Amino acid sequence: MVPFNFHFTEAANCRLRQFVILLSFFIIISCLPLQVPPPTMANFLFLLPKQIFQLHLLLCSLTLFFMAVTESSSSACPLDPATVKPSTPLVSFLERLQETVFISSDQPNLDPKTYVDMPLKQNLSATQEAFDKLVRSANGRVPAKELNSFIDTYFDGAEPEGFLPKVEHPEVRAWALEIHSLWKNLSRKAASGVKTQPQLHTLLPLPASFVIPGSRFREVYYWDSYWVIRGLLVSKMYETATAVVTNLISFIEEYGFVLNGARAYYTNRSQPPLLSAMIYEIYDRTGDIELVKRSLPALRKEYEFWNSEIHRVTIVDAQGCTHTLNRYYAMWNKPRPESSVNDKAFASKLLNASEKQHFYRELASTAESGWDFSTRWMRDPLDFTTLATTSIIPVDLNAFILGMELNIAFFAKVTGDNSTAQHFLQLSDHRKEAINSVFWNANMKQWLDYWLNNSACQETQVWEAHQQNQKVFASNFVPLWMQQFYSGKFDSITGFAAILISFILVTGPWLFYLLGGDSGVVSIIVESLKTCGLVYPAGIATSLTNSGQQWDFPNGWAPLQHMIVEGLVKSGLKEAKSLAEDIAKRWITTNYIAYKKSGVMHEKYDVDHCGMFGGGGEYVPQTGFGWSNGVVLAFLEEFGWPKDQSIEC
Repeated sequence: MVPFNFHFTEAANCRLRQFVILLSFFIIISCLPLQVPPPTMANFLFLLPKQIFQLHLLLCSLTLFFMAVTESSSSACPLDPATVKPSTPLVSFLERLQETVFISSDQPNLDPKTYVDMPLKQNLSATQEAFDKLVRSANGRVPAKELNSFIDTYFDGAEPEGFLPKVEHPEVRAWALEIHSLWKNLSRKAASGVKTQPQLHTLLPLPASFVIPGSRFREVYYWDSYWVIRGLLVSKMYETATAVVTNLISFIEEYGFVLNGARAYYTNRSQPPLLSAMIYEIYDRTGDIELVKRSLPALRKEYEFWNSEIHRVTIVDAQGCTHTLNRYYAMWNKPRPESSVNDKAFASKLLNASEKQHFYRELASTAESGWDFSTRWMRDPLDFTTLATTSIIPVDLNAFILGMELNIAFFAKVTGDNSTAQHFLQLSDHRKEAINSVFWNANMKQWLDYWLNNSACQETQVWEAHQQNQKVFASNFVPLWMQQFYSGKFDSITGFAAILISFILVTGPWLFYLLGGDSGVVSIIVESLKTCGLVYPAGIATSLTNSGQQWDFPNGWAPLQHMIVEGLVKSGLKEAKSLAEDIAKRWITTNYIAYKKSGVMHEKYDVDHCGMFGGGGEYVPQTGFGWSNGVVLAFLEEFGWPKDQSIEC
């Protein structure tokens, strides 16, 4: 039964008291014996039949009750002022600020709650006085520069201290602050039931808060988290960034590797291994040596996972040298639970159970690559069932593992473990040689994926030039990015390592180290990037093939833009930095225009049309969006946006 919950006015309360008195009188009369008193005027009422009198009392009582209810709910009745909670002076002032912001701003989709949540830096009277002094137009509009300056000066939380000092353009800065505010929308904590009743959930319990990509991606994802962390660090959200890493470390402690994502159905595969890069970025900003110490055992365990038998490939190069490189290989041969219906539909075209199981493994292994899906992994670009990811040694995966080796070496050094540092430096040196020998193509001036003769990899492969995949993909340029992982990290290393690293740092840019060539190699790669057809009006295309898959043309993805741009910047070449800034500005612009049109950040963008989000693939375009937010903030931190530079397609 639903209880009555009336709020009665004072008049209604009076009616109710009268009702109670009459009702009580009615009950008393009902209990009296039927006697006729002497016929006097005073006792005239008692001359009436008892039943008629009782009925009269009951009707009067009910009338008073309904009058009370009517008076309590009538809009004509004034509400007792004592029942209205007064607003505080601070809230009243913040409402005025909120109104002024909305009058003054041309930005769509402003959140009014933002402006009543901001704490003051100074006392209210001083803040109000400054607010009242702002110059206003006839309709109350305050110029954007003055209003933003007022908010920056008098409010905490409007933006982090030292946030994007190079961004001087007021509209771009306002947009960057809106992206900054999106982190709270994407932040989550696992419900207690996930831990106490895991049998009811596919979501996995996590020890700390986490940040999701957005939309259908309602859980933490591995490689997305790197660019989320880059954005969190720009936003000065160091604790949140550390929490993200803490969760990923917990996966290694529980499963032996970082899962694709925090779902029970992701325990059969990983994603591109960037945990060590995340930890390095946090350490570089915060100096958190305890995080480094805590992470080292987990990172070594993850390194063992990626160098296990199923991921490891041995190949003999053209000079007869033997190298060990790595591939993606999911521990699964069934339909992916998150796309089971789709996977079964594609597999229905195959002849037998063995072919279907092989196809399912390739699907899961492609998902492990993060590039799900692309013609990069298909033997026949027109036939999705020819996915053969386990038969490819990917350029970018091995670049990521090179970064892991260099990071572990650095972390070991700063924690005092010199023998481990030297061991991983030697491993990285071997991998560098393998990358040069197996992937580098002197004609294309790019690093190319290598097709294996078979996916079993139980025998040593012999390198053949025609096995390089000579199609152009953005991943062909990812090795440019590795410089950030070790440049300047080993200043205090002694012995052989000191000689090696000093030579690297003194002789020039990172590519001198990677390719064993001269500094002109950077210029060659820059020219290759300019002329290969990947650079479009709104950024770098993922491939040159318009297949309808989302990791193909015309889509551009935030991680690919960032890795290539940052690699160009850190190469040390002026021409490379100029190209990097040009690509970054294109990417920022398309994100900004699309945001203005739609009010959201998108997972991917159409690089052939500025201001358009991308499409294709097995699900509808997603918004949110973690890595897009992080890359825009990272680009704005690196390049800024001048006050007098327009932002338009």
